[in-house]
Amino acid sequence: MNKLAVITGGTKGIGRAAAEKFAQHGFDIATCARSQNDVDNFAEEMKSFGVKTYPFAFDLSKKEEAQKFVGEVLKLGRPTDVLINNAGTFQAGDLLTEEEGSLERMITTNLYSAYYVARGIAPAMIKQKAGHIINICSVASLKAYPGGGSYAVSKFAMLGFTKQLREDLKNTGVRVTGVMPGATQTSSWDGVALPEGRLMKPEDIASAIYAAYSLSSRSVVEEILIRPQLGDV
Repeated sequence: MNKLAVITGGTKGIGRAAAEKFAQHGFDIATCARSQNDVDNFAEEMKSFGVKTYPFAFDLSKKEEAQKFVGEVLKLGRPTDVLINNAGTFQAGDLLTEEEGSLERMITTNLYSAYYVARGIAPAMIKQKAGHIINICSVASLKAYPGGGSYAVSKFAMLGFTKQLREDLKNTGVRVTGVMPGATQTSSWDGVALPEGRLMKPEDIASAIYAAYSLSSRSVVEEILIRPQLGDV
């Protein structure tokens, strides 16, 4: 039986690139997105990889839907070999002037989704004494920047969550990796007038993720910091 990769927000951007990378290596893929149309298209387009896909339409910014997604994954009755917490949203702004509700939206989507999904999936990993949780953080997890607003706050928190989760799981056989990508060609950059070469390819992030996963269980890549060759935008 194929191994199983669970990837939140796997229909677009870094999540989609990761889904394709793991599928290329024979993994079946379980994923979710808010749009039923997106998950339907994902299922159709992934057929070419010859693996099973389990796409679900859930909004992981809502606790009850994150838990429902976990329930659907557990119903598969299969061990999760890798969990990639990728679901997220971005909105530029300054903390004191950004749209009301921005902090709540960023925290629930970028942090709480990973928290609830990890809490649901990790116990089975602990039981099998194997597994890898990969959290998609950001260069915004490392340094405040103009316009970062609540997005940066949520990504700082995501890195802290990742560090604590690694500490909690280090004696269980479950590895935890935080990935801090710089500017990557995803929908977050739609409409921004930048040369293509200033943004990284999502496939490059996916390759780095798979390389970290591919190490033996005796080693863990704790953090991956990857930026465009010309530096941050």
